[in-house]
Amino acid sequence: MALQTRRFLLAGGAALISGGLVGSAVARPRHGATSSSASAAVAPAGSVVLESPAMTPVGPVDTMARWACILDYGSGTTVLEKNADERMPPSSLTKMMTAYVTFGMLRAGRLKLDQMLPVSERAWRMQGSKMFVPLGQSVAVQDLIQGMVIQSGNDACIVLSEGISGSEEQFVALMNDTASKLGLTNSHFMNATGWPAENHYMSARDVAYLALRLIHDFPEYYHFFSEKEFVFNKIHQENRNILVVKGLADGLKTGHTDAGGFGLCASSERDGRRVVMAINGLPTDGARGREGERLMGWAFANFETAQIISKGEIVDQAPVWMGASQTVPLLAAQDFKMLLPHGWKNSTRVSIDYDSPVIAPVQDGQVLGQLTVVLPGGRKASIPLVAGQAVPALGLLGRASRRLHL
Repeated sequence: MALQTRRFLLAGGAALISGGLVGSAVARPRHGATSSSASAAVAPAGSVVLESPAMTPVGPVDTMARWACILDYGSGTTVLEKNADERMPPSSLTKMMTAYVTFGMLRAGRLKLDQMLPVSERAWRMQGSKMFVPLGQSVAVQDLIQGMVIQSGNDACIVLSEGISGSEEQFVALMNDTASKLGLTNSHFMNATGWPAENHYMSARDVAYLALRLIHDFPEYYHFFSEKEFVFNKIHQENRNILVVKGLADGLKTGHTDAGGFGLCASSERDGRRVVMAINGLPTDGARGREGERLMGWAFANFETAQIISKGEIVDQAPVWMGASQTVPLLAAQDFKMLLPHGWKNSTRVSIDYDSPVIAPVQDGQVLGQLTVVLPGGRKASIPLVAGQAVPALGLLGRASRRLHL
């Protein structure tokens, strides 16, 4: 009878595993069960809402943001969340979905950057933030994208939506269909701008995940979010994302309404690691910038991508019964990386499990066991261990036969 062998390789850290990027597949952060109406009471602008702190793998973190979610881009791991699945008024963070749909049209060849789109009276009269499109004239798609993501132009969104779908209403149907396909379960759109409307909402987690998908799915257009200023119609406007202006982020978007407060979605890459952050419900523009900078710095300072083991690395020599070789090397079937807090080696266990002895014959690449990372609280993540070579059976128990020639 085979005996099970369990060997502890090391002890070491704490982290929540939400998923990872495998090839071109994007990890989807796990949603919580909390969901409330977007029309839920929101503290008026200028007030501070501390409520409960944000939850993180390294303990609670205070933030004056009412809603917050920070994701590690490479693994999809949620490193901070506060009311992350609660429906909230997204304001101009909505324009990220308008951009996603627009980029999809460009990728499909149904739209071109130099294509001219006409400005309707409806677009020209649109209130709120504007890029100041000229009535009765046409504007290039590239200019409209810049006006939308840099200047947060509501008028630019209307021109794009009407040019792509014929009407904003038809474009909004496309936005909601895209949200459903992306798995944004706490998002619903009533317009392309983020203008306050009943039943128009997103969650902080959906905003962060949409940002992650924008970066991953449309790298050729992501640079628009990084531009610090844009001049159109002889009017100069600076990017409203203060983290972009200060060089602390390379995108994405800001937003503000009386109901939702001040919001910010930002992403930055440092030392080969990218973080995506969404916060909303801040009392002032200044608080939004300070809190965004503080939380972004916290996310980089407190976590690291740990290389647990590399693909093909030998972790053990498993004994073989009745084989041409007495042992077979056990190899990691894939690279095993995890986002873990600094100091993770003090509290995380890594072990291997396999049946011993292994019964011959053994095929090269045959799965023989698994390597498991055990995190505090009992959370686990595993990868397969495979045979590093073929081991034929000795053949001592085979049936002998001899043909007689008459």
